Amino acid sequence: MRTKLLAAAVLLAGSLLAARADIPGLTKGTPDLKSATALAFGPNGLLFVGDPQGAAIFAIDTQDTRPTGTGDVKVDRLDAQIAGVLGVTDKDVKVNDMKVNPASGNVYIAASRGQSGGPAIVRITRSGKAEALPMKDVPFSKVMLPNPAQGKGTQQTITSMAFVDDRLIVAGLSNEEFASTLRAIPFPFKDADKGAGIQIYHGNHGRLETNAPIRTFTPYKVGNEDAILAGYTCTPLVKIPVSELKAGAKVKGTTIAELGNMNTPLDMVPYTKDGKHYILVTNTARGVMKLQAEGMDKIDPITTRVGGTAGVKFETLAELKDVMQLDKLDDTRAVILVKSGTGLDLKTIPLP
Repeated sequence: MRTKLLAAAVLLAGSLLAARADIPGLTKGTPDLKSATALAFGPNGLLFVGDPQGAAIFAIDTQDTRPTGTGDVKVDRLDAQIAGVLGVTDKDVKVNDMKVNPASGNVYIAASRGQSGGPAIVRITRSGKAEALPMKDVPFSKVMLPNPAQGKGTQQTITSMAFVDDRLIVAGLSNEEFASTLRAIPFPFKDADKGAGIQIYHGNHGRLETNAPIRTFTPYKVGNEDAILAGYTCTPLVKIPVSELKAGAKVKGTTIAELGNMNTPLDMVPYTKDGKHYILVTNTARGVMKLQAEGMDKIDPITTRVGGTAGVKFETLAELKDVMQLDKLDDTRAVILVKSGTGLDLKTIPLP
């Protein structure tokens, strides 16, 4: 019997090792994160973490690949739970980003422990339990960014990320002439090139801009073209062809909407409902917007000054207020992080 159990254990261990072999290029160790801001998920629970202070991006195998249920995620005073896990006070917790792991349905938070307490990644299970993601002796890899922004722009070296077709698309600022930069970094990581500089026409400002960072973006097919839909402060929506994201290129994006000034977009999520396509955008000052994605390829580019809103049609969802973070939970639901009183609540909502 003992021999049979030992053989079964060996077979199980072998199968688990085989299951992890589908994430190449990782080495066991301790990621030396200096900060944790933008997050993105790749396949099989692979988590990408942007570290603007260290001018680096980490790929970490969370080993969180088993679906954990289909129920709603709901956590009141999430900031207090995160504080308890990290051993700090509620006021010392800053949430920088939130993403759902599509492999498991668990929610991941990039957080900071106060002004100088260091970065942390916290996992929220479907049952609402907060737990720190292990960061010691984990499979990971790291790539350095060769031309990060300096001085006051350092924190914006990495502003948003998404994994598309074996490449990590990274938005942020660099020290190049066109400071606004999009990089397409192949995975497994080897080296990151200097990326493509992005120029846009900002209708509310009435001028071309190359130094404004993309605040959030989503990969999206516009007509027959693979594109990045990028949101900027004050709030142009810009279409950028993925095919043009080459090292050293200077790319002019096409502004297809102006969504209102005095505002910064925070998260952008595409979805389909009743056979129609939409983009959901949450903002600092203009609530949650539901954009019509149908016919984006036929929108006339915005090339002259705009005093208010223009381009892609949208509606503001009055029932959704103070939404700080947003991501899809599945095809019919989203999770939102909402400012509530003095704290933050995590909720599940139907996609509108």
